[in-house]
Amino acid sequence: MEREQHELYEYARKRLKQKKGLYLHFVLLFLASLFLFVSVKLFNFGLNSNWYIYAITVWFFIFLLHFIKVFITDRFMNKNWERDQIDRLVGLQKNKIAELQAQITEDTSTQELEI
Repeated sequence: MEREQHELYEYARKRLKQKKGLYLHFVLLFLASLFLFVSVKLFNFGLNSNWYIYAITVWFFIFLLHFIKVFITDRFMNKNWERDQIDRLVGLQKNKIAELQAQITEDTSTQELEI
């Protein structure tokens, strides 16, 4: 029971670390976007074009990918999902081996009857 509790604790710790990283990413995105906007609009920093919008858009897209990884992908494809997939594949392999063994024993018994 202790091992299972330890695994649950480690999973919770990992998820908390992922969420904390995502929130930090959001805060950095917000502050950097604000800084870029202010530096371009108030201080006329950089070119006359709206280059900062492209930088913010790319960074926001990266943030969306991070969000999808934390809240969608890792939420459903965790250790339990891996174990279920492994158990399913092992079961399929065992069934295939049993079928092959049954076929071999059937073939050998048929050959013995012919002899």
